[in-house]
Amino acid sequence: MKFLRPTLIVALIPSTLLGFCWPFLVNTPALAHKASWFFLGTTTISVLLLVALVANDDLGSKNVAFLGILSALVAALRPLGIGATGIEPMWFALILAARAMGPTFGFLLGALSMLLSALLTGGIGPWLGYQVFAAALIGFGVGVIPSRIRGRLEIIILAIYGALAAEIFGIAMDLQFWPWALGGDTELSYRAGAPLGENLSHFISYHYLSALAWDLPRAIITVVLILVAGKPALNALRRARHRSAFLSEVEFKELADVRFNHR
Repeated sequence: MKFLRPTLIVALIPSTLLGFCWPFLVNTPALAHKASWFFLGTTTISVLLLVALVANDDLGSKNVAFLGILSALVAALRPLGIGATGIEPMWFALILAARAMGPTFGFLLGALSMLLSALLTGGIGPWLGYQVFAAALIGFGVGVIPSRIRGRLEIIILAIYGALAAEIFGIAMDLQFWPWALGGDTELSYRAGAPLGENLSHFISYHYLSALAWDLPRAIITVVLILVAGKPALNALRRARHRSAFLSEVEFKELADVRFNHR
């Protein structure tokens, strides 16, 4: 398996972060309404990135098939948390798959699985782009963990990352929901054009209230799943990766050696 190059994704990160932080950047209500559709229009970038990687043979047919299988798995896990506050087992699978397959694979897996989940559950709307890119960045972010770390320490670090990812996803979702959730008349409401410190204070208070119901349960279930089932799941993913990567090449080499010895 080739190491998937993350250059294209790194180039997307600054604009993605700006897209999440738009409530603190716009100064008129008209711009606020337009900014909320930013990610819905850019969700197709993840699909185009997949096409580009396949066209350049950076991903490969086997990895595309593996990506499809894991995307379906993660998308199927997400609806299990519907109706249960913060219970989202999908992050366990996404983080471990990204660790085993690499950051670019993790980016694509997060984006495609969230998009597929929305299609399955009918959760399509202006919020979908935010969800797609938040999940993609969480999958890509696993790459900050050094690859040389293995064993129990690796599982512990992945569990810590899972807790942070749960909080990051909660912040990202609150950033897209907060400007429209409370109207403009409460002490925590978003006010376009207000001083940065005022809006930031309102958002922190709003997020704290929502985190108690969503982010903390999400973090707990992710950490518990990684600590309990992370090692066998990660080993299984790595075995599947190595078999899909090296089986054909080994068979070809053995066949070439037989022909050479025969001559």
